[in-house]
Amino acid sequence: MQQLELQALETRKPQSTKTAIMVIGGAEDKVHGREILHTFFYRAGSTDAQIAIIPSASREPAIIGERYRGIFNEMGAKRIEVLDIRDRDQCEDAAIHEYLEVCTGVFLTGGDQLRLCGLLADTVLMEKLRLRVQMGQITLAGTSAGAAVMGHHMIAGGGSGECPNRSLVDMATGLGIIPEVVVDQHFHNRNRMARLMSAIAAHPDRLGIGIDEDTCALFEQDGILQVVGKGTVTIVDPGEVSYTNQPLIGATDPISIHNLRVHILSYGQRYDLHQRAIIPTG
Repeated sequence: MQQLELQALETRKPQSTKTAIMVIGGAEDKVHGREILHTFFYRAGSTDAQIAIIPSASREPAIIGERYRGIFNEMGAKRIEVLDIRDRDQCEDAAIHEYLEVCTGVFLTGGDQLRLCGLLADTVLMEKLRLRVQMGQITLAGTSAGAAVMGHHMIAGGGSGECPNRSLVDMATGLGIIPEVVVDQHFHNRNRMARLMSAIAAHPDRLGIGIDEDTCALFEQDGILQVVGKGTVTIVDPGEVSYTNQPLIGATDPISIHNLRVHILSYGQRYDLHQRAIIPTG
């Protein structure tokens, strides 16, 4: 059975080692096929990969950092460093800066997105990381909280199971890696559609991206998003919204939004962020 899984992975793994931004919905498979983590490993350079793990969102950064180190070590990465940043002053550390200049992949773990932003936002380290990503020099992955921080506007928390309303979502400023999107994770698993719609009603100039667990929205340098993993990626596009009562109502009143476009994409399906259109399969 294990041999069959490995053969299936060989046929499905990406042949290209082009850099990408991998936005993961959390709870990615760390034991069996590890498809998403393998994809990050290949995109970061395979056996030439020099990986930086940043576990700063976690309450137990040493434990979670070592867990990912073990996974990428098993895969055969050339070098792995856990950048256990627990204080903003550490963002000035010369050794961390030196490694960030040579690494080929950076992995942001889950935890608390506010903690992660509080440590990294507006630091020289973060500017250096963002520039290397924008120049296509490294592959960046973030899972759960590490996914939430990707946009300029970030969902910091909120509820589920209600109709869209302003009190359903708490917003903050993210790390701005992909500034045009608002990301929500553990998406269908935690019933967060109304939460993402509430966020997009407040920020109609952005694109909502909801990512299920063990699922990744892989953003290529050309603005193409591709789905990897077992679940779906939901795209909430307010570009043609004709009306919303969002600015006019109280915090707990229901939001109405007219002509909102929603796409749900599964494995291998692609979306063009620039054209805001599905790319037909085949």
